[in-house]
Amino acid sequence: MDDRSAGSHRMDLPIYTVDSFSSTPFGGNPAAVCIIRHNQRLTESTMQGIASEMNLSDTAFVQELKEEDLSKGDRFGLRWFTPANEVSLCGHATLASAAVLFQKYENGNKKIRFETKSGTLVAENNGDVIVMELPLPDLTDQMPEDTSAVLEIIVPNFKAERSEMVLRYSPMREKLLVRLPPSWSRDDLESVEIPDSKLLLAAHDASKFKAVILTTNAPASSTSSKPYDFISRYFAAWNGISEDPVTGSAHTVLGKFWSEELGASQFYARQCSKRGGDLTVHIDATKGSVYVGGPACLFLCGSIRVCL
Repeated sequence: MDDRSAGSHRMDLPIYTVDSFSSTPFGGNPAAVCIIRHNQRLTESTMQGIASEMNLSDTAFVQELKEEDLSKGDRFGLRWFTPANEVSLCGHATLASAAVLFQKYENGNKKIRFETKSGTLVAENNGDVIVMELPLPDLTDQMPEDTSAVLEIIVPNFKAERSEMVLRYSPMREKLLVRLPPSWSRDDLESVEIPDSKLLLAAHDASKFKAVILTTNAPASSTSSKPYDFISRYFAAWNGISEDPVTGSAHTVLGKFWSEELGASQFYARQCSKRGGDLTVHIDATKGSVYVGGPACLFLCGSIRVCL
């Protein structure tokens, strides 16, 4: 759009990219963070357009609630958009948003609260690591009807090994979880090919779930000696994401599942995508919270011009 056209309104917005769950560039999961000042408003269609243009798995929109609040305020609005749609929770983009406020704007608060569609989320600055308090999700063994058709596309030998798998479903998070057979190693998990998104979209209409998590607590392979409690991969074709590199919201579901399986509440986890990332997960069932933590690396600082 020509910003000199009659009736146009130009808005310049700060925007950043952050590699979440990584202490160095080119690792973890990149998210865009767009800052909206207290006197600015963006329509949903404009936010969706920006997210599609950024073409990362998620773009976060941080709304300043008071004037000159970025360096001093402890409460902000927050929304998340994938290239395809708005989502109700995104952990890695929440981590990225907190990192921008703590690192770029030197916000001096120990904790920052984000008002979101999933309620109030808290991000705590613990130096090299930011820890997010996220809602503990539901989990059921009552599976949606399209589950088998989808998993036959994603999981090699699904039919043959189905009896050795554990399947769970989180209606709240709109995610399927598959605990792979005990015979699967980390190498086996990492060798799973990224599924054809067109086939997945044809197999399920996104009415019940929008992502599939594969997980195992297999011991470390020969290429890694880190003592991970569990590892995973995450496919979300229904959100426009073939494979998400590192997914905070998925680890709320994973934390819930593995706490029930292992009878533990604290975990060290690895998401085994090509970029990959390490996370800490702590379950507080009494409070109904999952604490997901990791580092974040500010990678790019800039601005975008939107003409409305």
